[in-house]
Amino acid sequence: MLKGKTALVTGSTSGIGLAIARALAKDGANLMINGFGDKDAIEKERAGLEKDFGIKARYSPADMTKPNEIADMVRATEKEFGSLDVLVNNAGIQHVANIEDFPTEKWDAIIAINLSSSFHTIHAAIPGMKRRKWGRIINIASAHGLVASAQKVAYVAAKHGIVGLTKVVAIEAANNGVTCNAICPGWVLTPLVEQQINARAKTAGKTFDQAKVELVSEKQPMHEFTKPENIGALAVFLASDAAESITGSAYSIDGGWVAQ
Repeated sequence: MLKGKTALVTGSTSGIGLAIARALAKDGANLMINGFGDKDAIEKERAGLEKDFGIKARYSPADMTKPNEIADMVRATEKEFGSLDVLVNNAGIQHVANIEDFPTEKWDAIIAINLSSSFHTIHAAIPGMKRRKWGRIINIASAHGLVASAQKVAYVAAKHGIVGLTKVVAIEAANNGVTCNAICPGWVLTPLVEQQINARAKTAGKTFDQAKVELVSEKQPMHEFTKPENIGALAVFLASDAAESITGSAYSIDGGWVAQ
């Protein structure tokens, strides 16, 4: 469905972002990936995308806290591939603390990367999408874009902001062939979360599976993590022609978290 289209996925050198990039590539999209990490590991992933799916993939090291670098990344994508058709805003960081203990620099960094960077990518990408009368913007929010948890003040604020940003962009672009939607995952079994479960299991003297169920059931009625590949599949659907009239929506993929 996406053959001949180009996608830019921020924060896509690992985890959810990489799974989304792979799903879009499998559907035929050329890719600009972005994120931090070991240079050789990133190159291995980039080359793997080309080899596995027969598409073109490039890498941008743009710092998502710097608007000028973000704008340059969008321009580089359009220059390299001729267009930017699917924009996935996935880059994000986290810090956990009570609000009175929350470092102001952590607040600023989380808002910059988790919220402001999405404004800057959309600001740079949407003029071309409107000119071409086709575009898909997919913002990776969170269950925390719809409900709150303690000790995550910056993350919750940013993800609520992402849902609001999504709605405004959807309204403004409604008659230009451009849609904008948010995906709101709950617990996702990434390598980082696996580390948390292993640490929890070791501290409590329990098995990995026991610790996993305890962790996920604190929020979700469904005692299973969402797979990154599932989020990638949802992104592919939202980028498809079948979703051409779906816009301004926040899609929960959270094992029933926000249904409670």
